Amino acid sequence: MEITPSPSPPPSGRFELFDQLELQEFNDKYVIKSVESPNRGFSISRLHGDIQPLNNDNDGGGCDESSVSPSKTSVIYGVVGSIRLVVGTYMLVIISRKEVGQFLGFPVFRIAAMKFLPCNEALKFSTAQEKRDEAYFMNLLKVVESTPGLYYSYETDITLNLQRRCKLAEGWMSKPIWKSADPRFVWNRSLLDELIEFKLDEFIIPLLQGNILMFLIFHVIYLTHTSTLPLLNLRFGAAQLKIKESSATVTLVSRRCTRRLGTRMWRRGANLEGDTANFIETEQLLELEGYRSSLLQIRGSIPLLWEQIVDLSYRPCLRIISHEQTSKVVERHFHDLYQRYGDTMAVDLTNKHGDEGQLSAAYAAEMQKLPHVRYVPFDFHHVCANSNFDNLQILYNQISDDFQKQGYILIDAEGNILEEQKGIIRSNCIDCLDRTNVTQSFLGQKSLTMQLQRIGVLSSIEFITMFSEEYGKFRALWAEQGDEVSLEYAGTHALKGDLVRYGRQTIGGIIKDGMSALSRYYLNNFQDGDALDLISGHYSVNRNGPSPFQLNGFESLSYLPVASAASALIIGGLTITSVTIQQAGRQAQQYLSTVIWAGVTAGVMAVVKANGRQFCSRPRLCGLM
Repeated sequence: MEITPSPSPPPSGRFELFDQLELQEFNDKYVIKSVESPNRGFSISRLHGDIQPLNNDNDGGGCDESSVSPSKTSVIYGVVGSIRLVVGTYMLVIISRKEVGQFLGFPVFRIAAMKFLPCNEALKFSTAQEKRDEAYFMNLLKVVESTPGLYYSYETDITLNLQRRCKLAEGWMSKPIWKSADPRFVWNRSLLDELIEFKLDEFIIPLLQGNILMFLIFHVIYLTHTSTLPLLNLRFGAAQLKIKESSATVTLVSRRCTRRLGTRMWRRGANLEGDTANFIETEQLLELEGYRSSLLQIRGSIPLLWEQIVDLSYRPCLRIISHEQTSKVVERHFHDLYQRYGDTMAVDLTNKHGDEGQLSAAYAAEMQKLPHVRYVPFDFHHVCANSNFDNLQILYNQISDDFQKQGYILIDAEGNILEEQKGIIRSNCIDCLDRTNVTQSFLGQKSLTMQLQRIGVLSSIEFITMFSEEYGKFRALWAEQGDEVSLEYAGTHALKGDLVRYGRQTIGGIIKDGMSALSRYYLNNFQDGDALDLISGHYSVNRNGPSPFQLNGFESLSYLPVASAASALIIGGLTITSVTIQQAGRQAQQYLSTVIWAGVTAGVMAVVKANGRQFCSRPRLCGLM
């Protein structure tokens, strides 16, 4: 099969993707082509899913005369990639998008809706088991279609932070975007293989899962004094001041790593390669009067081998897995961080008692073997009890010297690098969501003040916290970021969002946190991570292997109905027992009924407690490690 050559870059020298495509549906194939350049595109067979690039002199994708006119034509906004299942192939396309802002001057879009195009006509010739397996996989694809927090740009690579972009060789922006993208943060990397094989570079969109939030933070008035009076007095001496207004833009970009994707309870800790669950690089980018400055922070699960298997209890027990490779896992993790970010400071926000305390102690013991990494334990719940957000200053006092030495990157209007970030802070709690987000936002505002002071917008005695309206916008930005990150990992909004937004908890926030906690409980127990394992390529469909869904015992049950029935029986039993107890005092014959119902209820509760794990949904495609 002939493969068309890679397209040449646009006249501007910057590579750009096609931003609007036409989807033509024929009886035997789909044809996807650029609206701007109709001779650029490809077809995909609806029988076997084979891709065929269009010839420059053939706009119809090689369609025969019986199918010259498509049955349907529609506009799509990008091709996410393709995946092969047991029988069919499915092409994932973007059918709705929303522009959310810019990243370093380039438009950024969030995916609003996606759709899988089925190329599975061969399904009719499959066995009954193959059809059942395909149906299950197709249900997982429906989950993928609603994946939250997917972002992309047609004109630049948003997986690269500002400092890394500055380190790349000149001319990298003229190359296809997927070639420069950081593979850790390309959500659809496993779906792009066939598009890459056929050199369809202008159709290959690297997707970032995380969030990109931005706003014009303020019109700041800064003062330039013309006398030798102390700066503190110059704020009140209008005759001696020159007043200037400047607008600044702050952008938060969070990039989720794909190496250990999974839902909250089913992806904990690290794998043997040292990749951790919920690993996210967050970049706080400031743009002001031609200056560009950014601070990087990272978060990730405690890099030990540990698990927290759901069993219908509200807070399942943590279990540290004893393994001869544990020390190597921790070492691999921090070596990778050093290679990418420089000196690392690990801030551990977990409790120092109970299950969390045991995990934290094991983490601390391993960190003692890594003298080049500074480990800082900080019991967030204890020190910041009663929502005392200001007590994070205690943590900052411990790390401020190293934090300031690590610095941030600062580039002037001419592109000269004035400062570089020399290290990074890695924060974690148990989920790396709520406590972590509060802490990172606190460090973010400290760095923002330092950057504004360095540029000259604020004096050495001025802080971003002095500007209540602007600081409120900044905190809201971090709170929204926390919500999006939490939705992607836990399925709910972040807890403690009020601490980020207002520096305190409100009644409404407490109620919202309660609802989120209940939602997390349901999702923990009755929603697994099979869809993520499938789409990320961690599980490869073996068309000739045994079915992964032929289960035995409790696991073959429909989890939620069984658990719901058990719960209903327990509640009903308790209700009837209480009623019959009240009646027993008046009617002796009710005593036997009371004993029977109490026994039934106790028996069901005992069965549920003993087999809680079997009642819960669990991933079936990949192991927990």
